[in-house]
Amino acid sequence: MTYRLLDKINSPEDLRLLDEAEIEHLCSEIRDFLVNATRRNGGHLASNLGVVELTVALHRVFDSPRDRIIFDVGHQSYVHKLITGRRDDFSTLRQPGGLSGFTKRSESVHDPFGAGHSSTSVSAALGFAEADRLLGKENSTVAVIGDGAFTGGMVHEALNNCTGELPLVIVLNENGMSISSNKGAFASYLSRFRASGRYQKLKTKTKKFVLNIPLIGKPVKRLITFTKRKLKSLLLPVNYFEELGLQYIGPIDGNNYSKVEKALRLARDLKKTVIVHLVTKKGCGYAPAEISPEGYHSVGAPGKDDSFHHHAAEALMALAEKNSRVVAVTAAMGLGTGLSKFGESYPDRYFDVGIAEEHALTFSAGLSAAGLSPYIAIYSTFLQRGYDSILHDIALQGLPVRILIDRAGLSLGDGATHHGIFDVAFLSHIPGVEIFAPVSIASLKEIISSTENATSPVAIRYPNSTDEYSRAVDLRYIVRSAEARILADYDTENPPKRIFVTYGRLLEKVALAKKLLAECGIDSGILVVERLDVTGTLVSAMTDLVSFADSVLIAEEGIKNGGFADNLYRRLCEGGLDISKTRLSITAIDNGFASPDTPCDLYDFVGLSEQRLAEGLK
Repeated sequence: MTYRLLDKINSPEDLRLLDEAEIEHLCSEIRDFLVNATRRNGGHLASNLGVVELTVALHRVFDSPRDRIIFDVGHQSYVHKLITGRRDDFSTLRQPGGLSGFTKRSESVHDPFGAGHSSTSVSAALGFAEADRLLGKENSTVAVIGDGAFTGGMVHEALNNCTGELPLVIVLNENGMSISSNKGAFASYLSRFRASGRYQKLKTKTKKFVLNIPLIGKPVKRLITFTKRKLKSLLLPVNYFEELGLQYIGPIDGNNYSKVEKALRLARDLKKTVIVHLVTKKGCGYAPAEISPEGYHSVGAPGKDDSFHHHAAEALMALAEKNSRVVAVTAAMGLGTGLSKFGESYPDRYFDVGIAEEHALTFSAGLSAAGLSPYIAIYSTFLQRGYDSILHDIALQGLPVRILIDRAGLSLGDGATHHGIFDVAFLSHIPGVEIFAPVSIASLKEIISSTENATSPVAIRYPNSTDEYSRAVDLRYIVRSAEARILADYDTENPPKRIFVTYGRLLEKVALAKKLLAECGIDSGILVVERLDVTGTLVSAMTDLVSFADSVLIAEEGIKNGGFADNLYRRLCEGGLDISKTRLSITAIDNGFASPDTPCDLYDFVGLSEQRLAEGLK
């Protein structure tokens, strides 16, 4: 498809050659391009549609890459990518090694700071601005951050450190949404503040009136300031940003191009730390996304009706029906984790704390210490942000918080920022945490049910998929106790000489590897482990199971260093397995971020394709 204006935009300089009428038409073309691109490749649609005018204006007003433009999360940076010369790469969007769905430093000089997680932009932008001051540079830095990200405490920590005298523009893009509607006091504050447009109008009129008084002098200037403060105290409890000593412009219609550009130029020219408050419509310009911004937040996502997280939520609801102490907690991911259904059935026992994983975990610790049975659902990649809360607030005190770890394993679409490959390793370092990886929906429900009366921390991890991969393999339990859960696809009385040991979704690749070996006349078997903290019971059982084999490959869709495979390997060797008779090896993600530079098969890239697994066991 060809576009009259968009096809001519290869850099921000090209934007500055257009007049305002052409800009309006360009914005329309960009929206059409985004809809078509995400239909083909998937991606974040609604959030990008909402910031078309803002992004175009940013690149007209500021001089990227000299002026740094930092997008919080980065999922709303598609327009930015189009403008900065990456239009032709959109056919590879969200493919391993292709165009990232987020900002990425190695991808373009126009991406000064990579992202994928929320609430980091203000801290990073402040770092850039302070560095420029020390280096004697006079450029500007811009942070573009949504109101949803303001539910994360890191933003407020950064604002607390803003001096107000740096050339730093913080664009607050208020659309009332993270993925779902924003919750909490700050979201309510913005709503009240936006509703108080009469304060903004009255302030402007009063200032004009006083300035027209003849012989204006210092006393009248003090009167202006006094009047302004009194107006604010009457019409608004407080302007949060101005109370922090920051300049404030807004609220402004963020989908009105002319108003947005004027506000940004004013903010740039002030040469101070300025908050530009825009109100945008998520999904703007595309009717289906305007009607259902949640549904069009991420296009092309797999169905959820039979996924692990759907059944996890169902299992929690079944527990909650019979146990009034069961409560559910999420960090702005009610829809993604499936817990929003729990909230519909048990609103008093459902807590969405916003994008605040650290708080969510410690809050859950408090719930547990007070006698409730909390279940907190967090994506694996976001759980990383709460490491200290797990260690210091949960595990150290032995509190039975049940952590449901969604999106475990590699993330083919979102890439390195969202790979769920580190949780097993970092949780394994924390004493007292039981770690489970149910291989099937039935096992997931059983394990969740068994944790109702847990007396210590529990983590249950599962992928963003159905359990079709486990249903395709004939598995049966050979060990099924509180300390160890092991399944096999072969007769343990007559074991094969080559054995795969794995867990979770990687079973699918391992099963294919077994078929490849069979085609070469090589018999092999599969052991699937469902409890990943390596207990003495597991080591003893596994030693008995693999000691008859010539070759054993422990395969893990997770980081190698400190992961399950690494821990099991060490414990088996320490426990007496004769490795002179049984060749023991590991195939895991070898201490990298699983981030290829060119399009490829990601599983092959990290050594976990069926071909690479089969080669490892030959």
